[in-house]
Amino acid sequence: MTDTSNLVAGQDLELQPQCVIGHKYCEDCGPVRVGDHARLRAGAIIYGDVTAGDYFQTGHHVMIREHTTMGDHVVIGTQTVIDGRVTIGDYVKIESQCYIPTHTTIGSRVFFGPGVTLTNDRYPLKQRDQYKPEGPIIEDGVTLGGNVVVCPGVRIGEGSFVAAGAVVTADVPPMSLVVGVPGRVRDLPDHLAERNIALSWMKFLPNEGGVTA
Repeated sequence: MTDTSNLVAGQDLELQPQCVIGHKYCEDCGPVRVGDHARLRAGAIIYGDVTAGDYFQTGHHVMIREHTTMGDHVVIGTQTVIDGRVTIGDYVKIESQCYIPTHTTIGSRVFFGPGVTLTNDRYPLKQRDQYKPEGPIIEDGVTLGGNVVVCPGVRIGEGSFVAAGAVVTADVPPMSLVVGVPGRVRDLPDHLAERNIALSWMKFLPNEGGVTA
């Protein structure tokens, strides 16, 4: 059974069974707020004080913690974890089994392949007297291939493409290609300079398919 007492939703909500929506992590937490045409699949756990825009979708067994804010047309894939205090823009696709830590910023028209891991702790369980969580900043139009790892505080510049399996340890200039371990920055090939666009976005962005950034 799904409890919707802490959920404020727009029109045309699809809410599958066995979800926990609006989990009350503290006594005075606010509700989950989602826009029109949301689809929340079975097993999703979403804490209170989470906001998403129109056409929000989750896969199965997603967890999204408090103080996460998402724009319109955001898809969060199966078994992905967003650990709270995260900001995500519009037209974002995050595939299955990704991990997004606290204090992360993700822009618009961003793609995460399966298994992407972002981190926010430079020295895990060390230097606790100096500890300050610092998630990555993923700017607009970035693509992260499958199993990419991005280290704490790293900024990936607008329009960049990070190839599958790369480990990004330093800031990446806009419109760059990153490959390897550790990530090596190269010029972005022309064929990767198009703006990110999914087929499902075409009717909302009808004039932008194949347009360069």
